[in-house]
Amino acid sequence: MYLVSRCLTGVNCKYDGGNNRNGQVIEFCRTHKVCTVCPEGESGLGCPRAPAEFEPGGTGKIVDRDGRDVTKEFIRGAEIALEKALKAAKEAGEDIEGAVLKAKSPSCGSGRIYDGTFTGTLTDGDGCFTKMLKEMGIDVISEKELQENDKF
Repeated sequence: MYLVSRCLTGVNCKYDGGNNRNGQVIEFCRTHKVCTVCPEGESGLGCPRAPAEFEPGGTGKIVDRDGRDVTKEFIRGAEIALEKALKAAKEAGEDIEGAVLKAKSPSCGSGRIYDGTFTGTLTDGDGCFTKMLKEMGIDVISEKELQENDKF
């Protein structure tokens, strides 16, 4: 079973109330067993909400555009999403083989995330949900890597 960011399937759960529908991800979902996840949706912050990024300087804090520290909410949302995904995999008798998650996100980004300046600038790093998955040995790629490499 693969985990897939819910916003990539066209569900309106993005911070601005929209989605990041991606045709190749939707095709991937048709040909693989998947569980969709939205760690930010599980955070309790609501939708729409202010965009958030990791604070510059490596503090590990996630702050929204209004300056509010939303780290606890993001981490709790990631924990809930992980719990639900593990439960779904167990109920289906499946292992989690990998994840296709939204690039650049403070929850789902893999390898490169927004730098905390809200200018679209990227820095090296992983979102909080991605970190949890990687610590469990689960491969994580972005929708961009799926398109470029067809890794899974």
